[in-house]
Amino acid sequence: MIAPIMVADPGDPEAKIAVRNDARSDAGGRLRAPGGDETRTADAGRRGARRVLPGFGLSLGYTLVYLCLIVLIPLSAAFFKTAQLTWPEFVAVVTAPRVMASYRLTFGASFGAAAINTVFGLLVAWVLVRYRFPGRALVDALVDLPFALPTAVAGIALAGLFSANGWFGSLLVPLGITVAFTPLGVLVALTFIGLPFVVRTVQPVLEDLPRELEEAAATLGASRWESFRRVVFPIVLPALLTGFALAFARAIGEYGSVIFIAGNMPMVSEITPLLIITKLEQYDYTGATAIAVVMLVISFTLLLAINALQAWTRRRQGALT
Repeated sequence: MIAPIMVADPGDPEAKIAVRNDARSDAGGRLRAPGGDETRTADAGRRGARRVLPGFGLSLGYTLVYLCLIVLIPLSAAFFKTAQLTWPEFVAVVTAPRVMASYRLTFGASFGAAAINTVFGLLVAWVLVRYRFPGRALVDALVDLPFALPTAVAGIALAGLFSANGWFGSLLVPLGITVAFTPLGVLVALTFIGLPFVVRTVQPVLEDLPRELEEAAATLGASRWESFRRVVFPIVLPALLTGFALAFARAIGEYGSVIFIAGNMPMVSEITPLLIITKLEQYDYTGATAIAVVMLVISFTLLLAINALQAWTRRRQGALT
């Protein structure tokens, strides 16, 4: 049996009120708009969707606990151990001439190696992305070699290559260039271990960069250099800064690949991580943690400044686009 359809008189005020109320609420008293069936279906679908990970509260709790166990607690232990020193003792330890010389070598060589890797890492990533040539897959795999190679093995290999009778050293020594057992050897070792960070950071950005942008710049009369400087480089710059920061941070804490080629002469080629190890071997734990705290604070400040510069670059790039 089909129920009769009641057609309300358009002029009836009570019918108009009933139609409006029916459009605004359902049988349960929940507000809805005309066509509310679709809205309720979408809400039910969202409520019924299963999350792969737990909710925000539980995930945030796990994240904070993990970071505390892995990062914050070990770093805070260094600060607590250093707190056993008085302020004059702390200043005397971290500003000793031998310590200051290690700071200059460590941070100077790390900055120089990161800058070199920024230039040549961009070049390597450009070649791997833009050109096809025999052996390209092999070259791409070799970029990751410093990741897989033990740092001690890398240091021994570099020391053998750049020693006076090594393959490269025998060619450089007659020119008056000594690499092994000098600060220049430290720079070479830090450059070796930092290259993959820049290449692997810039390479995905270049792969996603549309070729149409460069073609449009060429049609407007831009040369290749102008296309790179005005179109490609602003897009790649945030990734370059990220690669620089990663390479710089990796170089500051490098130990294994440096001690074999540096020579480890105090005031000349002694890096700060080696000085920390030396103090630990002498059971000077407070002195070692004091130097470690200084390195930690300086490294964090530099990385924070680089990240702020990277964020400013991205905002500027977004404003220009």
